[in-house]
Amino acid sequence: MAAKRVFIAFDYDHDEDLRNLLAGQAKHPGTPFEILNWSVKDPFPGNWVEKVRQRIRQTELTIVICGRSTHTATGVATELLITRQEGHPYFLLWGRPDAPCTKPTSATPTDVVYKWTWDNLKALIAGNR
Repeated sequence: MAAKRVFIAFDYDHDEDLRNLLAGQAKHPGTPFEILNWSVKDPFPGNWVEKVRQRIRQTELTIVICGRSTHTATGVATELLITRQEGHPYFLLWGRPDAPCTKPTSATPTDVVYKWTWDNLKALIAGNR
């Protein structure tokens, strides 16, 4: 089976280290996903939302990494909203195991923030949510 193309949404100001950890996991043999990391810190010139939408359309799944301040990251909220508007599957990962983590403001009340383990990650990417 081909690896799924994944868009990662994360808070650049506080959680870039978490994105780097996930990118490292993506390099392991047998990984069921490849990261198309097109989340951006600074808005694109012009219509930022439409440019992000085009990037999300080129993927099959969005992973939202949740950290302590994700609820303040407007870019993450927009990326998740676009993901839902496009009808793409997504899931939220608890980025910091020993710290409280928050959902983006565009998350639904029923969105679960899943524990970040290798087994969970593989199952979630396979659609087991």
